[in-house]
Amino acid sequence: MGRGRVELKRIENKINRQVTFSKRRTGLLKKAQEISVLCDAEVSLIVFSHKGKLFEYSSESCMEKVLERYERYSYAERQLIAPDSHVNAQTNWSMEYSRLKAKIELLERNQRHYLGEELEPMSLKDLQNLEQQLETALKHIRSRKVCKYIPHSISMHN
Repeated sequence: MGRGRVELKRIENKINRQVTFSKRRTGLLKKAQEISVLCDAEVSLIVFSHKGKLFEYSSESCMEKVLERYERYSYAERQLIAPDSHVNAQTNWSMEYSRLKAKIELLERNQRHYLGEELEPMSLKDLQNLEQQLETALKHIRSRKVCKYIPHSISMHN
């Protein structure tokens, strides 16, 4: 016996809504991965919870690359559709605004990751990349610290 269709309307009970979101989000991420593997398709999925928490999946190694590709594609499409220069100027400003807004969101997300926050949705590969970036940054900091310490140490001994 199969399941019946669920009426698509907002779930009023907050707990039930959160449970449904969590289950469906997991299913959606799984489907994104499946279509990517089965069909050799480039798939990216971005989901924000009602509290603004980000969940993402990208078949590419980096969501940023996919977003840049989408942006280039969308821009080319808009150029073909809107040849009017006034419309193009407005579109360019809108596109620049959207691009900068997406970049800010990406930078804020990266900052949270560097602080050890919101790591749950990250893949093992992304976590390894983050770890490598942090290790490299730590090496640079230690090196800079040594460079500052040595002249200070020499002047104290003289």
